[in-house]
Amino acid sequence: MADIEVRAHTALHVLKGAVVKVLGQDAKWTASVYVSGSHGRLTVKFSRKPTQEEIARIEEEANRKIKEDTPIIVHRLSRKEAEEKWGDTIYDLFPVPEDVKELTVVEIPGWNINACNKQHTKTTGEVGSIKLRKPRYRKAKQLLELPFDIV
Repeated sequence: MADIEVRAHTALHVLKGAVVKVLGQDAKWTASVYVSGSHGRLTVKFSRKPTQEEIARIEEEANRKIKEDTPIIVHRLSRKEAEEKWGDTIYDLFPVPEDVKELTVVEIPGWNINACNKQHTKTTGEVGSIKLRKPRYRKAKQLLELPFDIV
């Protein structure tokens, strides 16, 4: 099994796909990510506090994608090629420095695609499972923080 932080980092991509599936394109922009050991936090820009049912569905969808054991594809290509192929969907609210000309783009087909230079598992199944902790919605900044553990 992969290193715990590699699993937790991959969980961010799985969770992000679930967030967009449940909350829609309004939640597509990642504001920040954090991983330490088996703990992580995904923060997305979002215009309202989600319901408890939506939070439960996000966790369910993430774990369904993990159970599918979907292969994770890592693309290494020029920034120009990546932007021509996927546009700005590969980026987050925190920018990739302009001097970076080669990108690593991580894809969970039909689920999540993101420029990311971290190490990832080979499949979603290697993550284990995701347990969401208490979410926090910061209305003034319109940020939804989703802390989680992988088990």
